[in-house]
Amino acid sequence: MEAVLHEAGFPVDLLTQEQRLVLSELTPQELTLLLDVKSRLDAVGPEVQAHGEIAGGALF
Repeated sequence: MEAVLHEAGFPVDLLTQEQRLVLSELTPQELTLLLDVKSRLDAVGPEVQAHGEIAGGALF
């Protein structure tokens, strides 16, 4: 699971153990949805990244 998320660009190495546990318990359908949402966010990357930098947070 972590390898799939890492390949998709999720910073899994920066997540807490608790966050990794939550991700490891995703169903295949939830994982597919999460990857789809990330893909769509990446498609509008610069706009979303700028908002994240301004807000001081990171979604992915």
